[in-house]
Amino acid sequence: MSLPLVAVVGRPNVGKSTFVNRVAQADEAIVHSMRGVTRDRSYHESEWNGVRFTLVDTGGIEMGDEDNFQASIRHQAFVAAEQADAIVFLVDGKTGINADDAEVARILRKTDKPVFLVVNKLDTPGRTDEIWEFYQLGIGDPWPVSAVHGHGTGDLLDEVVVALEKASADRELSGTLDAGVNVAIIGRPNAGKSSLTNKLTGNDRSIVSDVAGTTRDAIDTYIEHEGRAYTIVDTAGLRRKSQIDEDVEYYGFVRAMRAIDRADVALLVIDGTLGLTDQDQRVARFAADRGCAMVIVLNKWDIVEGPEAKAEVRERIQDRLMFVGYAPVVAISALTGKNIQRIWDAIDTSYANFQKTIPTNQLNTWLQDIREFGHTVSHGKAMLRMKYVTQTGTCPPAFTFFANRPDLVDDNYERYLENRLREHFDLEGTPIRMKFKKKD
Repeated sequence: MSLPLVAVVGRPNVGKSTFVNRVAQADEAIVHSMRGVTRDRSYHESEWNGVRFTLVDTGGIEMGDEDNFQASIRHQAFVAAEQADAIVFLVDGKTGINADDAEVARILRKTDKPVFLVVNKLDTPGRTDEIWEFYQLGIGDPWPVSAVHGHGTGDLLDEVVVALEKASADRELSGTLDAGVNVAIIGRPNAGKSSLTNKLTGNDRSIVSDVAGTTRDAIDTYIEHEGRAYTIVDTAGLRRKSQIDEDVEYYGFVRAMRAIDRADVALLVIDGTLGLTDQDQRVARFAADRGCAMVIVLNKWDIVEGPEAKAEVRERIQDRLMFVGYAPVVAISALTGKNIQRIWDAIDTSYANFQKTIPTNQLNTWLQDIREFGHTVSHGKAMLRMKYVTQTGTCPPAFTFFANRPDLVDDNYERYLENRLREHFDLEGTPIRMKFKKKD
């Protein structure tokens, strides 16, 4: 059963991400002085007084600014508030109330959720003169805190968890959140990752824009599909390190790497209209090196013109992504939703193979055929003799081969064994690991 949600809302630069980091005791939320750095919602598992909950860091809300992102940011924050069991409304104690604060307060007064008005940036304990004007917002007693130094956050959290217990009396608050299958959606900027996330999750939780690099954070969405739990992680677009100039972009890059590290299955999204690029190869290499299963998603396939162009894209992928040749290729349109179900099927197949266990007797029956009908490896008078094989790990599957001369196993023979393993045991979608040990 999912944990209760606490949404942190407020206009930009009031310290929401700093507050989230303080409560979650981690530097996961992006913190930067640039206005509007946190654009989407991001989720962080937290605990206070033995009560576990999920903290939702939202994009900054500004009512009067209709730039490329602001309307979407406002929508995202209010969606988070609607889904939350409790709401922390953060305001800036140094600047006082402004029109955006008043408008947000007007909307929050209509909710039946518990709302905590938190006056941040009161860095000197005991000096609370600044909080009195915030009573006029009509949200109740203001809570003075310093997210940077931690002053006042403990008292606030004491009351937040009491509210959660009242609001969620039927939940097992100490239960474990079942993240299900971890799916990281990866790729270079503007390939359509957020649009795909929205189709898979059935909502508009990630901001979608034609400005490259819109998604800066890695954002988790917990969903169920046909009775199975999944965590879908829309990552920041991965660029070459030489192109990562802003600190914020660097943080997004690091978050994407963390998402890949904990992924069971990576969906590598490639813009079908542009075809495979060097950046796509680098992204695929990141995921392959970290050992997660993979599905290659050819997005925008409906606007790739002509069978020749489509065949050329597929041929280039087959040629230049040989190192992840095990990954199924699914052509879709994230915008229209065409062939989305095929992605679910590919995820399930890849994940099943990612955790597959093959009985030792079956492996050694297969190895017997390799010995009898496969090619041999020799060096001078020495000849490689494969004696025994057993599976020594899963996620991804790992196999240990025992041989008289493991030093004779070269790259070609290792590829030969991997190909035969895949043909015989159907390991589509997952990498495999092989070790060779000496046995006389």
